[in-house]
Amino acid sequence: MDLHLDLDPALPRRVAVEGAVRAAIRTGRLRASDPLPSTRALAAQLGIARGTVVQAYAQLAAEGWLITRQGAPARVVRDGGGEPSPAASPGPYLAEVPARWDLRPGLPDASLFPGRAWVTAVRAATRSDADVYGYGDPRGRPELRRVLADYLSRARGVVTDPAQILVTSGFTNGLALAAEALSDLGLRHVAMEDPCLDVHRRVIAQAGLTIHPVPVDANGLDVTALAATPARAVLVAPAHQFPMGATLNPVRRGKLLEWARRVDGYVIEDDYDGEYRFDRKPVSALQALDPARVVYGGTTSKVLSPAMRLGWLALPPRLCRPVFDRLQSEQAPALDQLALAQLIRDGHFDRQVRRTRSEYGRRRDHLVAAGLPLTGIAAGLHAVLPLQDEEALITRARQQSLALLGLGPFWHGPPRAQGVIVGYSRLPQSTVYMALDQLIALAGDSRPGGTGR
Repeated sequence: MDLHLDLDPALPRRVAVEGAVRAAIRTGRLRASDPLPSTRALAAQLGIARGTVVQAYAQLAAEGWLITRQGAPARVVRDGGGEPSPAASPGPYLAEVPARWDLRPGLPDASLFPGRAWVTAVRAATRSDADVYGYGDPRGRPELRRVLADYLSRARGVVTDPAQILVTSGFTNGLALAAEALSDLGLRHVAMEDPCLDVHRRVIAQAGLTIHPVPVDANGLDVTALAATPARAVLVAPAHQFPMGATLNPVRRGKLLEWARRVDGYVIEDDYDGEYRFDRKPVSALQALDPARVVYGGTTSKVLSPAMRLGWLALPPRLCRPVFDRLQSEQAPALDQLALAQLIRDGHFDRQVRRTRSEYGRRRDHLVAAGLPLTGIAAGLHAVLPLQDEEALITRARQQSLALLGLGPFWHGPPRAQGVIVGYSRLPQSTVYMALDQLIALAGDSRPGGTGR
């Protein structure tokens, strides 16, 4: 292993090594139980005599910083007193909450990942032509783009061509590229649903675009309010708005596309969980109604795993060149792209959609049967429980080791409603129903005159 140490040239070599290792421990670069390089390896790295490193390790062990055993690497005994450099806060949507049961939205059940099928697909990818190990086409592997064009047409009604597909490292990456391309074309104003994901707002703002929040209701985005803004582009999740869960109804779909044509603008469609519809036939992609005006974005994060970092855009013909001109290198690992193409081609992806839809449907039905006043429950992997005081329920849930997330962090300005977002996809089958029952009991106690279950 390599270990970078800055040696003070004004000190004797042994003393300098001791001081550099102490500093690495105090600042958190080395932590308790971390191994150190062998004395021979560190001496070679630093260009000093091995005996000097042996003496330094012995002194640090005598002081209680290290433990040394013959035939084993020296290891750090304890953490130092210094503070590591502060990392940027990941925000409430991604922040880790220590809890026994986690009902926050955003993740699928990891135990449902098709591990065997994925390993088989990766093995097939490694047997591909040698060019897979090169830099590749920045737009993505042609094999995956062809397969995606066929799959999206069949499963989501998307009208596109492989030449218009861009493989990305997730939807956020694709959104950033689309926003930058729109800025290059002279657009300065973008409308966004309110509430929505804060990370999407940051991406739009970083592209230099002015954000105009537009309210949503039970029928989705308020197109009349949108038309009152100077925006010529809008980001929407028409199949299942996040976090409120509304589906953009057919009348508003038509009005939204009329607006885009009237202002010569674009709609960016986030189809993050469009495969999951439980009350009726899945709603087709908005893009199918006007491929020239809609940028369609999808991802593997809900069907497979967000750890794969694979997504895609189906671009209108006029936006292909502006977006492609911004690419510097391939957006996602080539082997993973080929493996995903194999998974779709062999039917494993479709089977995974059906399998997870069935499992998540049972969890959704469990919530519906409890009679809670849930909204946004017809589709997707989360629902909203409206409340008068979301923080009160979140605090009570935390006391019982149940992690919940409120609507508060997702509003552009002051909250217009309160509630908790119930994500029923994250936990495995062995614990999810216990967690849901715990929430149902808490929610029952929160109602006027409620006594729980």
